[in-house]
Amino acid sequence: MMFLQYAIWGAWLPLLWPFLKRHREMDAEQIGDIFAIGAVGAIVAPFIAGQISDRWFATEKFLAFSHLAGGLLIWQLASLENYTAFLGFSLAYSLLYSPTMPLTNSLAFHHLPDRDRDFGQVRVWGTLGWIAAGIAIGQWLLHRHTPIGADTATVLATQASGMADAFKLSGGLGILMGIFCFTLPHTPPSQGKSANATGEALSEIRRQPLFTLFLLAVPISCIHQFYFVHTADFLGAIQAQAGEAGEFIKNINSIFGVGGAGLMTIGQMSEIVVLSLIPLFVKSASRKALLACGLVAYAARMALFAYADQVGLGGVLAGVAFHGPAFGFFIFLAFMIVDEEVSKDVKASAQSLFNLVIVGIGVIVGSKIATKATEYATVGGEISYRTLFSYPMWASLACLAWLLLSYPSKKTRRDTPI
Repeated sequence: MMFLQYAIWGAWLPLLWPFLKRHREMDAEQIGDIFAIGAVGAIVAPFIAGQISDRWFATEKFLAFSHLAGGLLIWQLASLENYTAFLGFSLAYSLLYSPTMPLTNSLAFHHLPDRDRDFGQVRVWGTLGWIAAGIAIGQWLLHRHTPIGADTATVLATQASGMADAFKLSGGLGILMGIFCFTLPHTPPSQGKSANATGEALSEIRRQPLFTLFLLAVPISCIHQFYFVHTADFLGAIQAQAGEAGEFIKNINSIFGVGGAGLMTIGQMSEIVVLSLIPLFVKSASRKALLACGLVAYAARMALFAYADQVGLGGVLAGVAFHGPAFGFFIFLAFMIVDEEVSKDVKASAQSLFNLVIVGIGVIVGSKIATKATEYATVGGEISYRTLFSYPMWASLACLAWLLLSYPSKKTRRDTPI
């Protein structure tokens, strides 16, 4: 389940900016709109998916329907050239796909005997799915859409046109996932204290530590989105210089493919290591300390990208690898904290509410900030990556200070108000 859930997303998300910018020739504002509209599904997820799964409908059946319909929709994005049409289909797809992410978490939590021990071993398969999809599309671009002997500009343009195939790959995986969901363990709705599961969940997240965690997740998810908007294009431009830069980049390309998405999977490989160690960390360190480690990783990653000209390709690859601790010690751990801090009968709704922040509000605001930032970072028609990646670097450090000052150091009772 997790493998297919995240392979669907990983096939196309890292390539959306270079595809729309270089091939569809959309401007930064239009691309920002498309990234943002893709998060609308996460906004409505708590009020649709969470309510349905917590009160009305078996989770596995809802997942099956959403993925089957979503697979058919995203296939169409490969051929849509008009901005308005692409925006509309992206909105429709987000309403189907976004709610499925918190629901796969909720389904797993429902059936696993020990959340702290077992969830990392299950969720890591989502990371493997992302890696498989990213490298697959990277190799496809290398062997089918990379002209030999062409200049860098021609290579980038040709690869961008081939990125349309990423949507077809995602669509096929989505249909496969939809069929597979019918085989998942039965997860029926439960009867809670209130008929409105979302309202009940909202009353619980106003307490510490969830109150601070939810607020802090807004800027962090913006920083997280900044990475996904710009990194593939940043790395792809480096990879496109293989003919000029020597054997090292050529060898890298032969392993990960081109276009940036494959190379970004180094971050997911690092994520596997971190997630496999999560059961040890959560039993020996405080939640606050682990969240702080995640924020340090966010800042370090952006710093290495900003100073790429000084740290070299090795430093850049180390920055990509920081995705593991950044994601694992903040995003992944945060979902675990949400699950352990809320009542059993509203867990799906609480997961959806947190997903609203991470994949909803954060993506919408983060997409607009990330695309707008290119205007301020453009000098002489070229993007200054030092300027561009400095914005999220300083924002990460500010969030770290906020966490250290506001997040409770000791575990609080579930009934502790803010």
